Amino acid sequence: AVLTMKATVIATFFGVFLTCTYTAKEATKKTKKAKLYVPQIDCDVKAGKIINPEFIAKCPPGCQDVKYRVYGTDIYASFSSVCNAAIHSGIIDNTGGKILVQKVAGHSGYRGSFSNGVRSLSLPRWRESFLVSEGKPRKGVTYPTTLEYSSSKSTAVKSGNVNVPTGDAVCKEHQTTPVPTPATQMATTTPTPTTTTMDPSTTVPQPTTTPAATRTTAAAAKTRPGLHRVRDMAFRGTSTSASNRNILLHNTGVQRQEPVATFQRAAGSPAHLAMETDSWKTGLSLFDTGFSSKEEFNPKPLEPISQGNQNCKVDLSFLMDGSWSIGKRRFQLQKRFLGNVAQALGIGSAGPLMGIVQYGDDPSTEFNLKTYANSKDLRNAIEKIQQKGGLSNVGKALSFVNKNFFLDANGNRGGAPNVVVVMVDGWPTDRVEEASRLARESGINIFFVTVEAAAQSEKQNVIEPNFVDKVLMCRTSGFYSINVPSWFSLHKVVQPLVKRVCDTDRLACSKTCLNSADIGFVIDGSSSVGTGNFRTVLQFVANISKEFEISDTDTRIGAVQYTYEQRLEFSFDKHSTKQDVLNAIKRISYWSGGTSTGAAISYASEQLFSKSKPNKRKIMILITDGRSYDDVSMPAMAAHQNGVIAYSIGVAWAAPDELEAIASDPAKEHSFFVDEFDNLYRYVNQLIQNICTEFNSQPRN
Repeated sequence: AVLTMKATVIATFFGVFLTCTYTAKEATKKTKKAKLYVPQIDCDVKAGKIINPEFIAKCPPGCQDVKYRVYGTDIYASFSSVCNAAIHSGIIDNTGGKILVQKVAGHSGYRGSFSNGVRSLSLPRWRESFLVSEGKPRKGVTYPTTLEYSSSKSTAVKSGNVNVPTGDAVCKEHQTTPVPTPATQMATTTPTPTTTTMDPSTTVPQPTTTPAATRTTAAAAKTRPGLHRVRDMAFRGTSTSASNRNILLHNTGVQRQEPVATFQRAAGSPAHLAMETDSWKTGLSLFDTGFSSKEEFNPKPLEPISQGNQNCKVDLSFLMDGSWSIGKRRFQLQKRFLGNVAQALGIGSAGPLMGIVQYGDDPSTEFNLKTYANSKDLRNAIEKIQQKGGLSNVGKALSFVNKNFFLDANGNRGGAPNVVVVMVDGWPTDRVEEASRLARESGINIFFVTVEAAAQSEKQNVIEPNFVDKVLMCRTSGFYSINVPSWFSLHKVVQPLVKRVCDTDRLACSKTCLNSADIGFVIDGSSSVGTGNFRTVLQFVANISKEFEISDTDTRIGAVQYTYEQRLEFSFDKHSTKQDVLNAIKRISYWSGGTSTGAAISYASEQLFSKSKPNKRKIMILITDGRSYDDVSMPAMAAHQNGVIAYSIGVAWAAPDELEAIASDPAKEHSFFVDEFDNLYRYVNQLIQNICTEFNSQPRN
């Protein structure tokens, strides 16, 4: 009977064992057979908006468009459109397809190029980069099926590495080694549903002595903007994601390695999690670990180590108005405003850093970027600033910041955009335009906060009454300028200013091949061209012009028409918007006459390029349809020596030797020949590509 009972027990045990083994194998097969769901992204999505450090995504058709900007070649700035970068690199074409994106560190000197129908632009530096390749999963890496976007609330990331439950307690005990340590595991309470399977026993927020389950809770934490204090998120127990992690000892603040899945998280900052991937296993979803919120689990608080608002990583300098015109009371209001901005920004080592320069007759640094690493200390320091007095020399202050503030020794991080916010009471008492231009060309984004107007006693010192119109950054849209009617209403613009400063999508104010030139068109209006063909030439000129970023601080356009004589159609400073330039081109009337190309080059040098701005690239594009009646080589050589980059486009009966003499070296990259006027349009992209290639090969100012 005993032997029979033993045999029955053994048979039962083996039966259960085989059943569990078969169930586990079937579950494994199902898991292996599960296909990876590839999320689709839009054409305009920039890599920097996606938190995931590595992901596979599907691009839709039709992403090859100039409005989806790309910066870099092979390695792209995260400011770039993901899909258009993939087309530029040749991974996909305009029909779309799957791509693999890997985030890497920021770089300096992103090289622009024209490839696969996409023109990428150069960029001096950016805080994050990415590589793009064929959309094939890498071995051992688990890819998310839902992407995390920094601009939206945190949602749980679906992952393929979640254990499949068997639903059988005996099988669980067989598969998992019991751990005789109490486990405290708590589910976060958020409106967002979890996307992974959770053992029912782990939903009860109380200690238990039962063996720890192998499954984990993946719950989404609701984003809370503006809250940047580090919270302690911890749980104990074993899980599939357990590995050696860094934890902070509550009593000493010293970091040590513990085989406990414990981590800290800045509340409301999902981007913070994406940046802390070094301490996690490859391919592990950052949300595959259970954690508890502050409200549910409240241990002894840590020492405040501010990471800051990681969705606003900028290096920021405030130019504080310390002139006598502001008065003591308004100076105090200005300090209160700066303190409120510091608080709203969320200062921290991984977020925005802020320094202050006070100006009057001369500027001086109150403190630099690395002096304070949290909002509280920064606000206290602002309260202690004493007024300098003097005039409102904003131009001198901008020059000082451009040369002295954004240095590595002062805490400049290189990968963060450089931003200057200028506070102005009334009006500057020195010239601002030139200093602002030089700062912009150094890659600095300049915001102006102007308060009230110049007092009657100040007006005698005002040099540039319309200075704001002259110094608006990049595109003249008003984005970089805030006018406040009174110091007493300054508190109303704290949030609007912070929102603009943190909008890093628009903080790309740097020199590119499309925004840093004075382009002069020299157009043949001789009798051999004819009225119809002349309109075709004007369309060609318009098609080239509209590719550039046109304003009085970006690229400017001028035009000369010639026959025996020359006529200035419009100068560089005549039109400051793209539409005005295009309208002016349409209004050019056909002249008719002979062909004196040499004299036209000399005329353009005197009437256009002699009035070009310093540090602007001077580009001459000459279009002609015949041999010149005069010499072209000497005028062209003189133009080249004066820094003019000359492109020559010949049509029909144009002389090849003259086209080469007019063109800058190497002539084959600066001269083009077209057999008939109707084919001019084919050379628009090639011409702009050559202009950008040459720009990207030159050292920056």
